[in-house]
This record gives sequence, structure tokens and C-alpha cells, in this order.
Amino acid sequence: MIRPSAMRVVLCLLLLAWVPASAQTLPAAKIEKIEKEITATMSQQSIPGLSVAVVIDHKLRWSNGYGLADVENNVPAKAATVYRLGSISKTITAVAVMQLAEQGKLNLDAPIQTYCPAFPQKQWPITARLLLGHLAGVRHYKNDAEFSSTRHYNSVVEGLEMFKDDPLLFEPGTKFNYTTHGYTVLGCAVEGASGMKFGDYVRARIFTPAGMNRMRIDEVTEIIPNRAQGYVKAADGTLRNSELADTSYKIPGGGFCSTVEDLARFAIAVQTGALVKPATLTQMWTKQKTRDGNATTYGLGWQISEHNGVKDVSHGGAQQRVSTYLYMIPERGLAVVAMANMENVGGGLNKLTRQIADILLATEAQQ
Repeated sequence: MIRPSAMRVVLCLLLLAWVPASAQTLPAAKIEKIEKEITATMSQQSIPGLSVAVVIDHKLRWSNGYGLADVENNVPAKAATVYRLGSISKTITAVAVMQLAEQGKLNLDAPIQTYCPAFPQKQWPITARLLLGHLAGVRHYKNDAEFSSTRHYNSVVEGLEMFKDDPLLFEPGTKFNYTTHGYTVLGCAVEGASGMKFGDYVRARIFTPAGMNRMRIDEVTEIIPNRAQGYVKAADGTLRNSELADTSYKIPGGGFCSTVEDLARFAIAVQTGALVKPATLTQMWTKQKTRDGNATTYGLGWQISEHNGVKDVSHGGAQQRVSTYLYMIPERGLAVVAMANMENVGGGLNKLTRQIADILLATEAQQ
């Protein structure tokens, strides 16, 4: 077992050892400030391995890895390290749905069974728009055993079996209830509207146009080069291997894996209109409202908030093996990606990505 104090020594050594060529695309002073925040976050959260990528003016400017991607085998984390995305996968599915809506192949306000007949009719009708905004009443995980399922599901439609026969939790549109299962229904709808398998669709219509050559479906049995191992902190503070989990039941809502650089390319493609039109982004980045007029904090596939008076758009991910965060300030062409092979540190990554954004946007006078 490895205690946090020993891990901090390893992290300090690796911070000094790994310096990629791309580091020179940011001023040295900014890199120094960014790495100071990264070191502090990793120490405070006992994170074994962390990778970060930065986008400025819609260009990938810098990326790096810190600590260990695999503690047992002493493998350094790099920009090329592959992590599970967790719920950041929902942003990809949301883009797929909105592409099909733009093409007139999917009506956001039609009954979802129009495109996903495998999902049974419920006591109230639900739509893609409601599912995208977590307003449809579809439940989230029933318990820890369901969340940690090791059963392999062979298709998106097969993944519906876990929850499709359960009643809705409430009348759609009346409440916000975050749900990964709701995005499995959306993945099924993408297949019905496009006539393609979900994985084939996102590869052809999202990954390839965005130049993402490492983003892929997370397959637990396949050999994925540079895949990070995953860890969790035990009650006594020691580092433990994460539990096994097969994410095949929730590919559209939490079943992709990627490098930080590929996720940064996704951010660029979204912001620059390479995947959906500006008017569509406006829809996606507008807070949804419940029927009584109260705004949620979620748009169509994205978390919406403000930072220093400017709209920001983000999404986090949390599951076995990882914590992840994608943070964007679209009007500045900025994105920060952080992925860690440690569970339950999403709050730390949320804070870190905003700290990095502040460093990137600060002028020399402010610094």
C-alpha cells in the first residue's frame, strides 16, 4: 500500500522529469503558475496521475501529464495517457442528437419512441429535449451494485434492459433529476434517427471531423495503449485499486475514453461550429427550465454557469478509475481539460480547471 506522503515525493520527482515539447507554446511564467496549482491539487487530493490540456483562441496550446498513470508498474502519466471520460460522454451524445435535429432527422419534441421503439411507453410522454436536460423523469442509478455492474452489454439497446421497465420518477418537465440512463435512451434514438450503430455514428460524424484519433468507446477487454489504471483512497488513507466495472450499459452517458488532447480537440470543434451550427450551440448552452419557470443549471448536454461575470460551459465525469473535467469559456475560445486516475476528486478538478483558466486569461499587469 502507498501512503499519501510517499506519493507526494513521487509526484515532485515526476513533475521535474516530464516536460513535453508542447510546453513551449505557453509563456514559461504561465506554465510555472499552472504547474504550481496542479502540484497543490494533486497533493491535497492524493491524486496518483493527472493529465491536463489547454486551449486558447480555439487552438491546442499546451498539454502535459504528471505523476503516475500506473502506480504498480511506475508508468508516468502523459498527455497521451487514456482515461475514462465518465459523464463527459454525455456532451458527445448531446452533439450527436443536435446534429440529427439540424438535419431534420430527429424532432426534439416528438415522443422518444419515434426513434427508440425499444424504450416502452410510460405514464407520460417524454422527448429528446427533456432527456437532454435531465427533465424527463428517467431514474439514475438504483444502487451501488448497478453503478458497479460488471456485466457486458453488446449494444446500446441491450443496455436499456437495466431500467427500461421502471416507471418515470415524476411527470416530465416538472423536476430536474440527473440521469445517466436517460442518455442511454438518447443513444438509442441516435441509432433510430441515423440508421447507424451509435459507435459508428459518433466516429464518423464527431470524432473524425474533430480530428480525434484516440477517443473511443471504453472496452474493458480490449488492449488500449497508454490506458491509465484507476485508484481510490481507502478509509485509512491508503491508495487502493479501483473496483472492476464494465461501462457497456451506459456508453452514451458514460462509456467513452480519451486523452486530454482529444477531448481538447472536441472542445475546439464544438466552439468553432465544426460539429453543430452556432444557433444550435445557443440552444445547447441555454439553461433549461422546469414547467413552473425555474431555471436549472443545465442546458442540453452541458452544465451552464458564470465565472467572473462571463458565461462558462462545462461537464464533469466520475466513475470507477477516474475523475474528469472539461471547462470552457466559449467567448474567449478557451478550454481546460483535466483527467485524473483517482476517484472522488471531481471537486478538486472543477476548482483546478477554473484556476488554470484564470491564469491563462490574466494579463501581465494582473500577474
